[in-house]
Amino acid sequence: MSTAALHTSQLRSLPLLARGKVRDNYAVGEDRILMVASDRISAFDVIMDQPIPGKGELLTRMALWWFEQLKDIVPNHLTGDAPESVVAPDEVAQVRGRSMLVQRLQPIPVEAVVRGYLAGSGWKEYQQSQSVCGVPLPAGLHNASRLPQPIYTPAAKAAVGEHDENITFERTEQMIGAELAARIRDISIQLYQRAAAIALARGIIIADTKFEFGLNAAGELVLMDEVLTPDSSRYWPQDGWREGANPPSFDKQYLRDWLEQAQVNGRPWPKTAPPPTLPAEVIEQTAAKYREALQRLLG
Repeated sequence: MSTAALHTSQLRSLPLLARGKVRDNYAVGEDRILMVASDRISAFDVIMDQPIPGKGELLTRMALWWFEQLKDIVPNHLTGDAPESVVAPDEVAQVRGRSMLVQRLQPIPVEAVVRGYLAGSGWKEYQQSQSVCGVPLPAGLHNASRLPQPIYTPAAKAAVGEHDENITFERTEQMIGAELAARIRDISIQLYQRAAAIALARGIIIADTKFEFGLNAAGELVLMDEVLTPDSSRYWPQDGWREGANPPSFDKQYLRDWLEQAQVNGRPWPKTAPPPTLPAEVIEQTAAKYREALQRLLG
Protein backbone atom coordinates (compact mmCIF):
# COMPACT_ATOMS: atom_id res chain seq x y z
CA MET A 1 0.00 0.00 0.00
CA SER A 2 1.15 3.54 -0.69
CA THR A 3 2.38 5.65 2.20
CA ALA A 4 0.95 9.01 1.05
CA ALA A 5 -2.36 9.69 2.74
CA LEU A 6 -5.27 11.09 0.74
CA HIS A 7 -7.66 13.19 2.81
CA THR A 8 -9.70 14.50 -0.13
CA SER A 9 -9.48 13.52 -3.80
CA GLN A 10 -9.38 16.29 -6.40
CA LEU A 11 -10.37 14.90 -9.81
CA ARG A 12 -10.91 17.50 -12.53
CA SER A 13 -11.73 15.04 -15.30
CA LEU A 14 -15.06 13.91 -13.77
CA PRO A 15 -18.01 15.78 -12.20
CA LEU A 16 -18.13 15.43 -8.40
CA LEU A 17 -21.46 13.97 -7.22
CA ALA A 18 -20.93 13.95 -3.46
CA ARG A 19 -18.38 13.69 -0.69
CA GLY A 20 -19.37 11.37 2.14
CA LYS A 21 -17.62 10.68 5.40
CA VAL A 22 -15.04 8.54 3.61
CA ARG A 23 -15.88 8.32 -0.10
CA ASP A 24 -15.75 10.87 -2.89
CA ASN A 25 -18.19 9.92 -5.66
CA TYR A 26 -17.78 11.10 -9.26
CA ALA A 27 -20.16 10.69 -12.19
CA VAL A 28 -18.91 8.57 -15.09
CA GLY A 29 -21.48 9.21 -17.80
CA GLU A 30 -25.10 8.64 -16.84
CA ASP A 31 -24.86 5.05 -15.63
CA ARG A 32 -21.65 4.65 -13.59
CA ILE A 33 -20.01 6.16 -10.50
CA LEU A 34 -16.35 6.25 -9.54
CA MET A 35 -16.16 5.73 -5.76
CA VAL A 36 -12.83 6.91 -4.34
CA ALA A 37 -12.15 5.75 -0.78
CA SER A 38 -10.18 8.51 0.90
CA ASP A 39 -8.16 8.09 4.09
CA ARG A 40 -10.65 10.21 6.04
CA ILE A 41 -12.04 8.77 9.23
CA SER A 42 -15.17 9.77 11.11
CA ALA A 43 -16.31 9.05 14.64
CA PHE A 44 -19.57 10.08 16.28
CA ASP A 45 -20.55 11.31 12.79
CA VAL A 46 -17.75 13.90 12.77
CA ILE A 47 -14.97 13.72 10.17
CA MET A 48 -11.50 14.03 11.70
CA ASP A 49 -9.07 16.57 10.23
CA GLN A 50 -6.20 14.08 10.05
CA PRO A 51 -6.39 11.09 7.66
CA ILE A 52 -5.38 7.50 8.49
CA PRO A 53 -2.67 6.55 5.95
CA GLY A 54 -3.52 3.45 3.89
CA LYS A 55 -7.10 3.24 5.16
CA GLY A 56 -8.82 3.89 1.81
CA GLU A 57 -6.80 1.24 -0.02
CA LEU A 58 -7.38 -1.25 2.80
CA LEU A 59 -11.15 -0.64 2.84
CA THR A 60 -11.35 -1.04 -0.93
CA ARG A 61 -9.34 -4.25 -0.94
CA MET A 62 -11.45 -5.73 1.84
CA ALA A 63 -14.76 -4.68 0.24
CA LEU A 64 -13.76 -6.18 -3.11
CA TRP A 65 -12.81 -9.43 -1.36
CA TRP A 66 -16.16 -9.59 0.45
CA PHE A 67 -18.14 -8.81 -2.71
CA GLU A 68 -16.46 -11.86 -4.27
CA GLN A 69 -17.38 -14.09 -1.30
CA LEU A 70 -21.04 -13.03 -1.37
CA LYS A 71 -21.81 -12.58 -5.08
CA ASP A 72 -23.95 -15.72 -5.32
CA ILE A 73 -26.39 -14.41 -2.66
CA VAL A 74 -27.25 -11.08 -4.28
CA PRO A 75 -25.84 -9.09 -7.24
CA ASN A 76 -23.45 -6.25 -6.35
CA HIS A 77 -22.74 -2.89 -7.94
CA LEU A 78 -19.27 -3.65 -9.37
CA THR A 79 -18.92 -3.16 -13.13
CA GLY A 80 -15.63 -5.03 -13.52
CA ASP A 81 -14.09 -2.02 -15.27
CA ALA A 82 -10.76 -0.53 -14.10
CA PRO A 83 -11.15 2.75 -12.19
CA GLU A 84 -7.91 4.03 -13.76
CA SER A 85 -9.55 3.84 -17.20
CA VAL A 86 -11.94 6.75 -16.59
CA VAL A 87 -9.65 9.45 -15.19
CA ALA A 88 -6.91 11.64 -16.66
CA PRO A 89 -3.37 10.19 -16.65
CA ASP A 90 -2.20 12.64 -13.97
CA GLU A 91 -5.08 11.56 -11.70
CA VAL A 92 -4.40 7.82 -11.74
CA ALA A 93 -2.37 8.00 -8.52
CA GLN A 94 -5.43 9.35 -6.68
CA VAL A 95 -7.62 6.41 -7.65
CA ARG A 96 -5.29 3.41 -8.00
CA GLY A 97 -5.96 0.78 -5.33
CA ARG A 98 -8.58 2.82 -3.52
CA SER A 99 -11.47 3.06 -6.00
CA MET A 100 -14.40 1.09 -7.38
CA LEU A 101 -16.15 1.77 -10.69
CA VAL A 102 -19.77 0.86 -9.99
CA GLN A 103 -23.25 0.93 -11.43
CA ARG A 104 -25.32 4.01 -10.78
CA LEU A 105 -28.32 2.80 -8.78
CA GLN A 106 -31.40 4.21 -7.12
CA PRO A 107 -30.37 4.01 -3.45
CA ILE A 108 -32.81 2.56 -0.93
CA PRO A 109 -32.99 4.94 2.07
CA VAL A 110 -32.61 2.16 4.64
CA GLU A 111 -29.42 0.93 6.27
CA ALA A 112 -29.77 -2.82 6.72
CA VAL A 113 -28.17 -3.48 10.11
CA VAL A 114 -27.64 -7.06 11.32
CA ARG A 115 -26.45 -7.82 14.85
CA GLY A 116 -25.08 -11.15 15.97
CA TYR A 117 -23.82 -9.98 19.37
CA LEU A 118 -24.89 -7.48 22.01
CA ALA A 119 -22.60 -4.45 21.79
CA GLY A 120 -22.47 -0.69 21.94
CA SER A 121 -25.84 1.04 21.86
CA GLY A 122 -27.55 -2.35 21.60
CA TRP A 123 -26.14 -3.42 24.97
CA LYS A 124 -27.19 -0.12 26.55
CA GLU A 125 -30.72 -0.49 25.20
CA TYR A 126 -30.97 -4.14 26.28
CA GLN A 127 -30.15 -3.18 29.87
CA GLN A 128 -33.10 -0.79 29.89
CA SER A 129 -35.71 -2.68 27.88
CA GLN A 130 -34.45 -6.25 27.25
CA SER A 131 -34.77 -5.45 23.57
CA VAL A 132 -32.70 -3.88 20.77
CA CYS A 133 -34.41 -1.49 18.35
CA GLY A 134 -37.75 -2.96 19.35
CA VAL A 135 -36.64 -6.59 18.88
CA PRO A 136 -37.28 -8.47 22.17
CA LEU A 137 -34.41 -10.61 23.44
CA PRO A 138 -34.21 -13.29 26.14
CA ALA A 139 -33.25 -12.43 29.71
CA GLY A 140 -29.79 -13.10 31.09
CA LEU A 141 -27.66 -11.75 28.23
CA HIS A 142 -24.50 -9.76 28.96
CA ASN A 143 -22.27 -7.25 27.23
CA ALA A 144 -20.76 -8.95 24.15
CA SER A 145 -23.13 -11.94 24.45
CA ARG A 146 -23.76 -13.87 21.28
CA LEU A 147 -27.43 -13.59 20.36
CA PRO A 148 -29.48 -16.78 19.95
CA GLN A 149 -29.78 -15.82 16.27
CA PRO A 150 -28.86 -12.67 14.33
CA ILE A 151 -31.40 -9.86 14.50
CA TYR A 152 -32.26 -7.27 11.86
CA THR A 153 -32.41 -3.70 13.18
CA PRO A 154 -32.74 -1.24 10.27
CA ALA A 155 -31.89 2.45 10.35
CA ALA A 156 -33.00 5.40 8.25
CA LYS A 157 -30.07 6.98 6.40
CA ALA A 158 -29.14 10.48 7.51
CA ALA A 159 -27.37 13.29 5.72
CA VAL A 160 -23.61 13.71 6.24
CA GLY A 161 -23.02 15.00 9.76
CA GLU A 162 -26.37 13.73 11.02
CA HIS A 163 -26.99 10.56 13.03
CA ASP A 164 -28.70 7.61 11.36
CA GLU A 165 -32.00 6.89 13.08
CA ASN A 166 -32.89 3.40 14.27
CA ILE A 167 -36.34 2.48 12.98
CA THR A 168 -38.68 -0.50 13.28
CA PHE A 169 -39.11 -3.07 10.55
CA GLU A 170 -42.72 -1.88 10.26
CA ARG A 171 -41.41 1.60 9.46
CA THR A 172 -39.26 0.20 6.63
CA GLU A 173 -42.38 -1.50 5.26
CA GLN A 174 -44.10 1.88 5.20
CA MET A 175 -41.08 3.51 3.54
CA ILE A 176 -40.31 1.01 0.77
CA GLY A 177 -43.15 -1.53 0.75
CA ALA A 178 -43.58 -4.82 2.61
CA GLU A 179 -42.18 -7.07 -0.13
CA LEU A 180 -38.93 -5.14 -0.64
CA ALA A 181 -38.48 -4.62 3.10
CA ALA A 182 -38.77 -8.37 3.74
CA ARG A 183 -36.40 -9.19 0.88
CA ILE A 184 -33.74 -6.80 2.20
CA ARG A 185 -34.12 -8.19 5.72
CA ASP A 186 -33.81 -11.82 4.62
CA ILE A 187 -30.86 -11.18 2.27
CA SER A 188 -29.06 -9.09 4.90
CA ILE A 189 -29.30 -11.86 7.48
CA GLN A 190 -28.10 -14.39 4.89
CA LEU A 191 -25.14 -12.14 3.99
CA TYR A 192 -24.25 -11.69 7.65
CA GLN A 193 -24.42 -15.41 8.40
CA ARG A 194 -22.16 -16.23 5.45
CA ALA A 195 -19.66 -13.52 6.34
CA ALA A 196 -19.67 -14.33 10.06
CA ALA A 197 -18.85 -17.97 9.34
CA ILE A 198 -16.02 -17.04 6.94
CA ALA A 199 -14.55 -14.57 9.42
CA LEU A 200 -14.85 -16.93 12.40
CA ALA A 201 -12.80 -19.53 10.53
CA ARG A 202 -10.07 -16.86 10.40
CA GLY A 203 -10.29 -15.97 14.08
CA ILE A 204 -12.51 -12.90 13.71
CA ILE A 205 -15.96 -12.27 15.18
CA ILE A 206 -18.20 -9.91 13.20
CA ALA A 207 -20.41 -8.63 15.99
CA ASP A 208 -22.61 -6.52 13.74
CA THR A 209 -22.60 -4.89 10.33
CA LYS A 210 -24.67 -2.77 7.97
CA PHE A 211 -25.49 -3.25 4.31
CA GLU A 212 -26.77 -0.79 1.74
CA PHE A 213 -28.85 -1.63 -1.31
CA GLY A 214 -30.08 0.04 -4.47
CA LEU A 215 -32.27 -0.78 -7.44
CA ASN A 216 -30.90 -0.97 -10.97
CA ALA A 217 -32.72 0.18 -14.10
CA ALA A 218 -34.54 -3.18 -14.29
CA GLY A 219 -35.76 -2.80 -10.71
CA GLU A 220 -33.46 -5.55 -9.38
CA LEU A 221 -32.04 -5.39 -5.86
CA VAL A 222 -28.26 -4.77 -5.82
CA LEU A 223 -25.78 -4.70 -2.92
CA MET A 224 -23.90 -1.38 -3.03
CA ASP A 225 -21.53 1.00 -1.27
CA GLU A 226 -18.93 -0.75 0.88
CA VAL A 227 -19.48 -4.11 2.49
CA LEU A 228 -18.17 -5.70 5.72
CA THR A 229 -15.28 -3.31 6.26
CA PRO A 230 -14.18 -2.20 9.75
CA ASP A 231 -15.97 1.10 8.98
CA SER A 232 -19.34 -0.61 8.55
CA SER A 233 -18.85 -3.54 10.94
CA ARG A 234 -17.72 -4.32 14.47
CA TYR A 235 -14.74 -6.71 14.24
CA TRP A 236 -13.47 -8.55 17.33
CA PRO A 237 -10.59 -11.03 17.65
CA GLN A 238 -12.06 -14.39 18.63
CA ASP A 239 -9.19 -15.05 21.02
CA GLY A 240 -9.89 -11.74 22.82
CA TRP A 241 -13.63 -12.24 23.23
CA ARG A 242 -15.33 -13.15 26.46
CA GLU A 243 -18.88 -12.54 27.51
CA GLY A 244 -19.37 -9.63 29.87
CA ALA A 245 -16.57 -7.36 28.63
CA ASN A 246 -15.85 -5.15 25.63
CA PRO A 247 -13.45 -7.11 23.42
CA PRO A 248 -10.58 -5.26 21.74
CA SER A 249 -11.74 -4.41 18.24
CA PHE A 250 -10.27 -4.04 14.74
CA ASP A 251 -12.42 -1.07 13.83
CA LYS A 252 -12.35 2.57 14.89
CA GLN A 253 -13.21 1.75 18.50
CA TYR A 254 -9.63 2.65 19.50
CA LEU A 255 -10.24 6.13 18.07
CA ARG A 256 -13.66 6.42 19.70
CA ASP A 257 -12.20 5.45 23.09
CA TRP A 258 -9.53 8.15 22.74
CA LEU A 259 -12.12 10.74 21.70
CA GLU A 260 -14.24 9.92 24.77
CA GLN A 261 -11.36 11.24 26.89
CA ALA A 262 -10.27 14.05 24.53
CA GLN A 263 -10.28 17.67 25.62
CA VAL A 264 -10.89 20.76 23.49
CA ASN A 265 -10.06 24.10 25.09
CA GLY A 266 -9.84 22.38 28.46
CA ARG A 267 -13.25 20.74 28.24
CA PRO A 268 -14.44 17.28 27.14
CA TRP A 269 -14.99 17.21 23.38
CA PRO A 270 -18.78 17.56 22.80
CA LYS A 271 -18.76 15.17 19.79
CA THR A 272 -19.50 17.97 17.35
CA ALA A 273 -17.28 19.69 14.79
CA PRO A 274 -14.56 20.82 14.99
CA PRO A 275 -12.88 17.60 16.12
CA PRO A 276 -9.78 17.49 18.33
CA THR A 277 -6.39 17.11 16.66
CA LEU A 278 -5.35 13.45 16.59
CA PRO A 279 -1.89 12.69 18.03
CA ALA A 280 0.49 10.68 15.85
CA GLU A 281 0.21 7.63 18.13
CA VAL A 282 -3.61 7.57 17.79
CA ILE A 283 -3.31 7.78 14.00
CA GLU A 284 -0.77 4.94 13.91
CA GLN A 285 -2.65 2.71 16.39
CA THR A 286 -5.88 3.19 14.42
CA ALA A 287 -4.09 2.35 11.16
CA ALA A 288 -2.57 -0.73 12.81
CA LYS A 289 -6.03 -2.02 13.84
CA TYR A 290 -7.26 -1.76 10.25
CA ARG A 291 -4.13 -3.53 8.93
CA GLU A 292 -4.49 -6.36 11.42
CA ALA A 293 -8.10 -6.96 10.35
CA LEU A 294 -7.03 -7.19 6.70
CA GLN A 295 -4.11 -9.51 7.51
CA ARG A 296 -6.27 -11.87 9.55
CA LEU A 297 -8.97 -12.01 6.90
CA LEU A 298 -6.93 -12.25 3.74
CA GLY A 299 -3.75 -13.79 5.15
